[in-house]
Amino acid sequence: MRQLCFLLLICLANICYAQDSGKEKSVKNYYTGFENNNWKTVAGQLAEDFSFTSSNNDDHIPVDQFREKCFATARFIKKVKFVTMMEKGNELMLLVEIITTDNKIVRNVDVYTFSGGKIKSIEVFFGAGSKYPGNKG
Repeated sequence: MRQLCFLLLICLANICYAQDSGKEKSVKNYYTGFENNNWKTVAGQLAEDFSFTSSNNDDHIPVDQFREKCFATARFIKKVKFVTMMEKGNELMLLVEIITTDNKIVRNVDVYTFSGGKIKSIEVFFGAGSKYPGNKG
């Protein structure tokens, strides 16, 4: 039994370590930019050839369209909570909970692809509560 507990602790330590990476920091900075309505912080995390995809009629839109359409909703974001984050290779997947300024909860799954330490693409899958203020979709 002790050996099993020891192995479990080693596995858990490795999972925590794997998430303490540049990718995690980049995604947290990205969402900090949304929380603070600071485009410069968001843009600093994005690769030059960045694209954004979601089911809200966004099919690999470039950064300028992303800023106009998606970042405009930052004014409705009060707090972001990272529920689950997993990495593999050049990808990071996140279950995120967003608390809006009217105290609604929006849950999304985001898949980030990285290149050169920057976010190359984001694909968002909307969950419950996706009809937050400012969402026209």
